[in-house]
Amino acid sequence: MSPLGPFAPRGQETTLDVASGQIPGLPGAPVRTPVRSGDTIAGPGLWPAIAGRLATRQLWIELYGLPGYGLTLGGGKVTAFAATPRDFRPHDPAPGRNVLAGRFMLAGASMEVEAPSDPWNRPSPSRPFAVELHAFAWLPGLMAQGERGAREALRLTLAWADAFARWSPFAWGPEILARRVVNLACGARRMGAVATEAERLKLADSLARQTRQLLRPPGGLASRAERLTAAAIGGCVLAGAPGQALRRRALGQLDGALKTTVQNDGGHASRSPEAGLELLLDLLTLDDALSQLSEPTPESVSAAIGRLTQGLRLLTLPDGRLASFQGGGPSSAERVAAARAHDDEVASAKVDSAPSPIGTVTGLTRIASPLLTIVADAAPPARGAWGAGSCAQPMALEIACGKDRLVTGSGWTPASTDRQALRLTPAHSTLTLGERSLNEPLGGWKGDLLGPRLVGPPIHVTTDLRDGDGAVWLEMEHDGWNELFGLNHQRRLYLDQRLDELRAEEKLFPTPGRKEMVRQIAAPYAIRFHLEPGVQASLARDRRSILLRGASGRGWWFRTDGPDVAIEPSVHIDAGLTRRSLQIVVRGSARTDSESKIRWKLSPAGASGDPT
Repeated sequence: MSPLGPFAPRGQETTLDVASGQIPGLPGAPVRTPVRSGDTIAGPGLWPAIAGRLATRQLWIELYGLPGYGLTLGGGKVTAFAATPRDFRPHDPAPGRNVLAGRFMLAGASMEVEAPSDPWNRPSPSRPFAVELHAFAWLPGLMAQGERGAREALRLTLAWADAFARWSPFAWGPEILARRVVNLACGARRMGAVATEAERLKLADSLARQTRQLLRPPGGLASRAERLTAAAIGGCVLAGAPGQALRRRALGQLDGALKTTVQNDGGHASRSPEAGLELLLDLLTLDDALSQLSEPTPESVSAAIGRLTQGLRLLTLPDGRLASFQGGGPSSAERVAAARAHDDEVASAKVDSAPSPIGTVTGLTRIASPLLTIVADAAPPARGAWGAGSCAQPMALEIACGKDRLVTGSGWTPASTDRQALRLTPAHSTLTLGERSLNEPLGGWKGDLLGPRLVGPPIHVTTDLRDGDGAVWLEMEHDGWNELFGLNHQRRLYLDQRLDELRAEEKLFPTPGRKEMVRQIAAPYAIRFHLEPGVQASLARDRRSILLRGASGRGWWFRTDGPDVAIEPSVHIDAGLTRRSLQIVVRGSARTDSESKIRWKLSPAGASGDPT
């Protein structure tokens, strides 16, 4: 049985089309990094990964699909639940009310299913819908509906257990399985309270089987910490020796996984701020579950919580949401606040009046003045197994003016599987040459096998951050355009903290020491500044200045000496939905045999010399 019904995932296209139409404001032609004869776009680590996956993928599918495989997931009989872990994520109760009314509304799509029917034998309207459905993303909202919600949650959960008792590649896939185990674990004890004895035993047995599967291959490096955390939470909920054995095994492996995943500066190895936030929320749930059992939290878990909290503190913008880079969306202010509720700095009454921090988390560098906060992507995108959600957008910027987020990116996340083009270079606030992308997602049968990891020539980024005397300097440089145009791109930012003014210089210059001749004499460039949906932009008479206004109404002038400045339409992904937005585009042409400079500035409106 397929959990998707007739739904088939769309291909990993990298064209800039949405529903067969061009994404406004981005190039209409496919944006691809061309591969000349002899180029190794996939990188040296790709073919060993392909060979390894080919050798094991079919083996696991055939093994787990055997009729008797389910017997191996059995263990000691679980008769009760030992803990009720706290889900620290805030949940809107509205989806739960919709489920009680017979409507599943997930990932921007809906399905009508009135009781006593269930959604498990029906085709899903989209793959993102099916992912959230089988991850039980609807369960927390349903559990918020009191006893009636708990009874309906129990009915739907047991119906799923009947329909998908046998392993299947989608419904039992490691990422979906991990989320389902966490959601079930947080609600299992309350569902058991309204269940009959037979129903409670069946519910406990289903949770135990799913938790055991989480500890088996395949899974992959990039989600290993998340899977083991989910398995440990499941082991805390299951009473008796079976639960104890599961959590001990999961916790024993979690130490190494956290060392690999959580960096010393508090970032996630994928470089996605949102991935770090989600792992932190799961670790807080695990910490709560262990405390309910009066068991100590392992030092590795406590240390990871501390480091992730430190990174989250730096990557939270003044609007309370996250910086959006490398496949991580902004999340919500409520979700971020829930993850930071234990943070001593948040508890301090001085936190709101303290100056914004300046620092770096896994290559995301933050600089700030009283009214301006800038986060720059000052490192290469993650590669290999970590690159399935990375984006080819080096030196991209997000700029918040007060609490208004003005300059941002496309907001792409891995949930937007059919919007792979928004991972490319033109889809964030950085410079492109020839409307190309530096890297692109792996597609075709290789992408189906390994996932849409980012592939292409390596990008080297150097950074220099200095501050003092009321100013901050940030210099970044990358060589990604060397192969195609023989040019390096340098972005220099100077933040005047007293005037709340950001001055910048973009420099394109021939790559030092390059001996090969570059055929192109001219390289057309475009410097994009994608605006948050709802930001107003008005071009002044001088055709070099643009007045920007966010939700607060405060005005900011963007000025440049670039030869051609325009306001163009763009798109932005917000909570899985595509929204229309605007972008500022500065266009011109750079020579490949000499240096080119373009300057721009962002300053508060009302200062002397404002265009009229």
